[in-house]
Amino acid sequence: MYALSSTLIRSPALRQGLKMAAVNRQASMKVVSVGSTIKDETYFEKNARLGRELSPHLSIYQPQLTSILSVMHRGTGMALGVGVWALGLGALISSHDISHYVTMVEGLQLSGATLTALKFIIAYPAGYHTANGIRHLFWDTGRFLKIKEVYSTGYAMVAASFVLTAILALI
Repeated sequence: MYALSSTLIRSPALRQGLKMAAVNRQASMKVVSVGSTIKDETYFEKNARLGRELSPHLSIYQPQLTSILSVMHRGTGMALGVGVWALGLGALISSHDISHYVTMVEGLQLSGATLTALKFIIAYPAGYHTANGIRHLFWDTGRFLKIKEVYSTGYAMVAASFVLTAILALI
């Protein structure tokens, strides 16, 4: 390494300094027993001994719109995934077709408002996840990334998700 660096450096004074640094560089090694390298305490015990507290992470931060929307996006995505799996497995395992279950729900004689509310609850993950997915697509193009725009698109997305879900529930 030194030979390569000395040919790249044109200054004789700097070259002389590199030669002196290479001569004066010493390394000492110490022999240690295997027993002294084995750790007897865990990470948490060491931090307690040194007086290091565990970082409070979630307990000190005030919830923000962006963090709540992010958690909800992940939650609705998981709910949609579980729902699709449940419907698929139910269709494979069930001995009846969908018309049998529709007849069962009609037999409950629920009011129109109750049915609409149930459909809204079932459709909300799809409406929210779709609206927030469109917001993320805008972000992928480099739009609406300033803090003020992130918050305004967040509020607009929540409103759009309710509108989209209401349309789905009223079908």
